[in-house]
Parts: sequence; structure tokens; C-alpha cells
Amino acid sequence: MNRNPSLSAPLRRTRGIVLLGLAILGVASAAFVVRRPLMMSAPRCMAGRWHGCFDTFNGVVLMTLVTLPLAALVVWALAHRRRAAGVTSPWRMSLAEVGMVHGTVPFLWLTMMPGAGPGTAPRRVSLVPLRDLVTMGPLGIAGNLLVFAALGFFAPMRFAAAASVPRILALGVGCSVLVETAQYVLWLDRVSSVDDVLVNTVGAALAALASRRWWRTTAQAPSDRPRPALTPAG
Repeated sequence: MNRNPSLSAPLRRTRGIVLLGLAILGVASAAFVVRRPLMMSAPRCMAGRWHGCFDTFNGVVLMTLVTLPLAALVVWALAHRRRAAGVTSPWRMSLAEVGMVHGTVPFLWLTMMPGAGPGTAPRRVSLVPLRDLVTMGPLGIAGNLLVFAALGFFAPMRFAAAASVPRILALGVGCSVLVETAQYVLWLDRVSSVDDVLVNTVGAALAALASRRWWRTTAQAPSDRPRPALTPAG
């Protein structure tokens, strides 16, 4: 007797629980390492003050971590609704949608924060590839890799049209160019750099490769709309 079909579902469930536990452990470990700078912004963030919370790196990171339970609740609600409607892969789709938003918006917020002289300092553009990598430093490169990492990781899981490396590269380039253009047009006293585009795109592509086994394809995941029940003839 072949028991693989009966064992596949429990194994997948166990693997999902292990991966979820590792993700929670990773987030908790990162929060513990940076707990002191985050706690410096906690009083102002909890009071809803703009200055010192939403206009600082520590404040944005803190609020991103604080809203994780809310994001998990939204995933559960979407998955429960889809499961009741008979939608294929409700948990994967719901997690991908919420993950794209929750993992991308904070980084976009950080990249659009103005510098010291918005509207007064000269606009700066750097179009020479690899010239700014030295000035970025390890922390800057890591941050740029993460800007569209969530988008690259979850977009192929949600949309079959994005389930290929070239398309993720195109998506990363397009989004990065829009961000750099917005920084220039809004005069935020930030450098619009081609190296930011390159590193952002590489981060999206690497994250996409990490989620490749869960990519959505037309054959694996049909339309979100549940199929109508067939009625017997005559």
C-alpha cells in the first residue's frame, strides 16, 4: 500500500508549523537585539506623536513589530472567509497578500523620509553604477536588500503572472525606479541613485528564489472564485 498521499498533508502541516515557529523566533530575536533603541521611541509612539515616532527609523520599526498581531489576525480572517467560500489555497493567498503589504510599506515609508534640507538642498542624482555601494556600508546594503524583499517573496505566491525570476526582476526595477523618481520630484534631500535600484532589485529576486517552492501557477491554483456546483441533468 502506498501511504505517501495520506502522509503528505500531516508532513506539510508540520513543516508549516516549524517554519512559522522559526519565523517568530527570528523576529523575536531581532527585536531583542535592538530592544533598547526601539524602546526609546515607545513612549512617543504609544502616545500617537508624529515627531519622534513616525519620522524616525526606530519608531517605524517598532510600530511594524507592534502591528504584527494585527497582521496575523487579518491573515486569519481572510483565510477563514476564503476557506468558507471554497477558494483554493486560502492560507497561502491570504498570507501572501498581507505579507506583501506589511513587509513593504514600512520600508517604503523609511525610503521616503526627508533628509535634513527638504525643498532647499540641491537635488542629487547618481547614475554611475556601483559607485555608491562603498558609501552605503553593510547596514545600508542590507536595508536596501529588504526594501522589496517581501514583495519579491510573496508576489509569486499570490499572482501566477509574477511567478518567474525575470518578471520579479522587472517588478523590482519598476518599483525601485518609481521610488527614486519620487524622491527626486518631491525634493526630499535624498540621493536618487542607480545603485539603490540595483540593490533593491537583487533583494526582491533573492527573496523570490527563497519562496520558489510555494509559487502560484495556473495549473496549481485556479481562480479565486469558487466554482458553481453542478446540478444533475433532468
